[in-house]
Amino acid sequence: MAKNTMTLTDNRSGKSFEYNIIDGTRGPSVVDIRSFYKDSGMFTYDPGYTSTASCESKITFIDGENSELRYRGYDIADLAGKRSYLDVSYLLMMGRLPTKAESEDFDLEIRHRSFLNEGIIRLFDALPDGAHPMATMGAATTALSAFYKDHLHLEDEEEFKTMRRRILAKMPTIAAMAYRNSIGTPLIYPDVNKYFTENFLYMLRAYPGGNMKYLGGGKNDEIKQVEVDALDAILTLHADHEQNASTTTVRNVGSTEAHPYVAISSGIAALWGSAHGGANEKVMDQLRLIGDVKNVPSYIAKAKDKNDPFRLMGFGHRVYKNRDPRAETLKKLQDKLKEELNLDSKLLDIAHAVEEAALSDDYFKDRGLYPNIDFYSGVILTALKIPVAMFTPIFVIGRIPGWISQWSELKQDPTHKIARPRQLYTGN
Repeated sequence: MAKNTMTLTDNRSGKSFEYNIIDGTRGPSVVDIRSFYKDSGMFTYDPGYTSTASCESKITFIDGENSELRYRGYDIADLAGKRSYLDVSYLLMMGRLPTKAESEDFDLEIRHRSFLNEGIIRLFDALPDGAHPMATMGAATTALSAFYKDHLHLEDEEEFKTMRRRILAKMPTIAAMAYRNSIGTPLIYPDVNKYFTENFLYMLRAYPGGNMKYLGGGKNDEIKQVEVDALDAILTLHADHEQNASTTTVRNVGSTEAHPYVAISSGIAALWGSAHGGANEKVMDQLRLIGDVKNVPSYIAKAKDKNDPFRLMGFGHRVYKNRDPRAETLKKLQDKLKEELNLDSKLLDIAHAVEEAALSDDYFKDRGLYPNIDFYSGVILTALKIPVAMFTPIFVIGRIPGWISQWSELKQDPTHKIARPRQLYTGN
């Protein structure tokens, strides 16, 4: 019977080293090389962790070759738009979908935990006018650790549960207040009568006194249910994505025994980069740069020219070698909501032309450059009247249950160690 091991041989010396292969429930197996340095005196070299599994996890599974994304075993297509974002958050944090009664209780708890300590709100005044909401969100999230010091030492599951639900509930409030503070408008407090996603849109759009924009004739620009459903689906699609740059950052900071909200703040910082969470802003900038459908062929040509620095934003993904399953769901949502949300037809036409041109071109197909989630989410968020500066904060709101579940999984693993990569030194 074949052994479940792999043998590595140093051809310089002829020495061989045998390592166990560990099989997961889905996806590639891994070679356990934790003793490799002790055995061989060498490090492995894997910049960007392209072939390195840094942890064991039961939360999210991605099969990039087959365009598969699962939360706790559930296919993303069976969750986005079919279960509420809060139900999906419960799933990620608790390991199972809630019953009807649990869903109602969870919703009620999140509503009442959404308020911020006034000390945190005063923090906004200390930041400069026009500060990017992501900067403010990072500062406010770090400040939460000062107000909830007891979360630094969690003893049992109930304490973990309270910590997770608290940050989930408060992030939309932090995001909405960060934006309003950046443009100098009065802050709007949460309304416990509103569901999570509607409450965020309300805090973003409302006028003092809780009124929505007055349209005349006794009518106000009320939040439509279709808007709530669309944003809820977008949040669900961003809820977790395995061991990406920001999640790995959260885990690495968590491994130092830092406060969980400090770890989340570090994730916010990592997500801000345009190569990660800020990509959908770049997609919208690029669609506006193209300007007209007739200009699409010339920009496609620029994207294919290796001597041209122009890069087509919203295409391709580090993990998905074919289609991004989240993009497939958003495309269907975009088509469904085109009329109901009165989506920007010019931007949609340009986006459609770019998509068609790229999908019919062997250059993009051969390289696995298909539209990703950022390509579609920007257009939908624009239709929801979300300012471009808030695109990445929306990503943060959506990702909280994933980050905090990953942090909890790390902390509750008795074998976890502080993250400490090694290097190949090439200096003097």
